Amino acid sequence: MTYRLGVDVGGTFTDLLLFNQASGAFWRHKTPSTPHDSSQGILNGLTAICEKAGITPAAIDYFLHGTTVATNAILEGKGSRVGLIVSEGYGQVMQIARSFVPGGLAGWIVWPKPEPLAALEDTVEITGRMDAQGNELRPIDEDGIRAALSRFTGFEALTVSLMNSYLNGAHEKRVGEIAAEMLPGVPVSLSHEVLPEMQEYERTLTTVANAAVRPVVGKYVRNLRASLRDGGMAGSLSLLRSDGGLMSSEKSEEHPVALLMSGPAGGVTGALWVGKNAGIRNILTLDVGGTSTDVALIENLEARRVRTTEVGHLAVRASALDVKTVGAGGGSIAYVPELTGALRVGPQSAGAVPGPVAYGKGGTLPTVTDANVVLGYLPENLLGGAFKLDREGATRAVQTIADRLGIGLMEAARGIIDIVNENMFGALRMISVQQGYDPRHFAVMGFGGAGPLHVNAISKLMGAWPAVSPVSPGVLCALGDATTRMRTEIARSFSRRFDETDEGQVTALLAEMATQVTAELTGEGIAPADITVQFELDVRYEGQAFEVPLAIDPAMLASDGLAGVAARFDTEHKRLFTFNMDSAHELVNLRAVALGPLLELEAQRLPQGDGDPIAAKLRDHQLWADGAMAPAVIYDRARLRAGDVIPGPAIVTEMDSTTLIEADCVGTVDAFGNILINLA
Repeated sequence: MTYRLGVDVGGTFTDLLLFNQASGAFWRHKTPSTPHDSSQGILNGLTAICEKAGITPAAIDYFLHGTTVATNAILEGKGSRVGLIVSEGYGQVMQIARSFVPGGLAGWIVWPKPEPLAALEDTVEITGRMDAQGNELRPIDEDGIRAALSRFTGFEALTVSLMNSYLNGAHEKRVGEIAAEMLPGVPVSLSHEVLPEMQEYERTLTTVANAAVRPVVGKYVRNLRASLRDGGMAGSLSLLRSDGGLMSSEKSEEHPVALLMSGPAGGVTGALWVGKNAGIRNILTLDVGGTSTDVALIENLEARRVRTTEVGHLAVRASALDVKTVGAGGGSIAYVPELTGALRVGPQSAGAVPGPVAYGKGGTLPTVTDANVVLGYLPENLLGGAFKLDREGATRAVQTIADRLGIGLMEAARGIIDIVNENMFGALRMISVQQGYDPRHFAVMGFGGAGPLHVNAISKLMGAWPAVSPVSPGVLCALGDATTRMRTEIARSFSRRFDETDEGQVTALLAEMATQVTAELTGEGIAPADITVQFELDVRYEGQAFEVPLAIDPAMLASDGLAGVAARFDTEHKRLFTFNMDSAHELVNLRAVALGPLLELEAQRLPQGDGDPIAAKLRDHQLWADGAMAPAVIYDRARLRAGDVIPGPAIVTEMDSTTLIEADCVGTVDAFGNILINLA
C-alpha cells in the first residue's frame, strides 16, 4: 500500500491528513503547534495519526509538508545576516530600490522605509562586467574578489548579483567558486541561478531574500528530516512551494525563496481537489486560521498565479498563488482604543500561546473565538470532545468589550463577528472585484479551523453562492499538501518587440527550456512519461514597466503565432485594467513549467440519505440570530448522508471544525459530504 501524509503547520494547530492511496481511506489529526520548534508538533501528530491508522511511520511513502518557516523568518526579522557582492557602481542597489511608496498621497511623510535585507555596510563592489548581450566587457579581478570576500568572515549567507548575469553567469560562478574556497560552509546564492531575468533590483532582492532565509530553512529541513528518519520514516520528504507545487526537501535548502507562501498555498491546492470532485469550478477560498485569513481565487479549476510573492513589506520575484492575507482569525483580539472609542478586531492575535480565553490556556483578552462561543456558534466541545471550551471565561472576556462600549453582551459579541467578517470580505474583494471578476459567479469555500463558522456570512456579503463547507475543513491545507504534485520552472529574459521576433526562435528556446525542466524532475525519480510541460510568456505594451503573464499552449503558438498571443494579451489587459493601448507588443520573459503526475484520488462517496438529517442530530441548542436568541439544532457531521437537507439556524460539528448555517439559509449535503449552503 502507498501512504501519503500531508502536514500543515499553522500558528495555532498543526494539521495532519494521512491517505491510503490504494483505497482512498484517510485519517486526520490536529495537534497544538509548538512555535519554539515546529518539528516537535509534527512528530507528536505523526505518532498519533499512525496509531489511528494502525501503521508505523515506516509505512509512509510520501511526507508532504507546507511550512511557514521562511515566511516567519522574514516577518519577524530573523533572517540571517547576508553579505552582498555586486558590480562596480551598483553598491546601493538595495537602498535605491524602486520609487513606489505605499499609502497614497503624502505616504512618504509617514511611511518608515524598511531596512534592506542586505545592509549597505555588508555590500561590496567588484570589477568586471558583462554587456547587455551577455558578452564580457571587462574580466573580473580575482585578487579583488578575494579581498572583498575576506570582509564576510562570520556571515551566515552570501549573495552574488552582477549586472547582466542573467544572460551570462560565468562571472557569478567564478565568484561562487572562490567563496566556496574561502568561506566553507557558508551558503552562496547566485542571482543567475535563483532568478535569471532582467531588472537588476528585482533579481538582486530575490536572491538576497533567498540567502537570508537559506540558513534558517536549511537547519529546519535537515532537523526535520533527521527526526523523521530517527522515527522510522524512510519515505521521501517534499515541501509545498508558493506556487502550489512540490519540491524536494534537498532543493528547498538551496532555493527557499520558493517557500515564502508555502503555508497558504496548501489550502488553495486542497480547495482545487475538493472542487474537482464536487463539480465546482469557480471558487473563492476562505482559509481562516487562528491568526490570519488567506483568500484566493480559482477560475475554471485553475488558481490564479502571480509573479511576485509578497510577505510583509517584502515583494520578491517568485511565482506564487495569488493569495491575500489579512490579520483576521479565530485568535484575533478585540479591543476599544482610548483615542477613538470604536471597536477594533485584530490584527493582533492571541495565537497558540496563550490563545483565546475559551481555550483555558491563560489567555485573558477577548478574541473572535470567544465571541463565537458567547453567541452559541461554537459548542463547548472541540476536536471530537478532546478539547473543551471555557464558556464562562469567554463571557467574562467579551463582557469587558460590552462594558467599554456601553452595550449588551450579545451585541458586543456580534459586533466582534461582524467586524472580522468585514475584514475577510475586504480581502475577498481584493482578489475578485479589484481583479475584474464578478464574485456572483463563484462559490465561497470556507476551511481552516474557523472558516466554516464564517463562510455563510461571507457569502451573504459577497452575493456568492453556495457557501461550501468541505469535508475535513480544518485539515484542508494538509489535504492540499497530500494531493498536489511536483512542480519546477525555469525562466529566461527575452526582451523583443513582436514585430522584431522570429517565432521559430521563441519555439526553439521554449523547447530547450522544456528539456531542462524535464531533466530536473526526472532527477527526482519521476518517469519522463509522467511529466507535463507548460509554457508562459510575460508580455507588455512597449514602454510599460510591468508585464502580464500568459499561459501558452505550444500547439496554439504553432497555429496562431505571436498574433494569437497579442490578441490574448489585449483581452487580459482589458479585463485587468479596462483599456488597451495602440503601442507595439513586447515579449519580456519566457518560462517553462514541468509538472509531475497528477494524483488520481477520488473522494469517497457518502451513503445516500432520504433528505432528513434527524439521524445526525445531537441535541437542540440556542444561538444568537437576528438580534435574539433562537432555537437551533446541533448535528454530527460524521452521521450525515448524501442528500440531507439542514435548515438553519444549525451547527454541524466534527473533529476539526464547526460549520454554522444561518437562520435564513439551508445546507445540502452533496455526494462527497460537502455541505452546500444557499439562501432558503
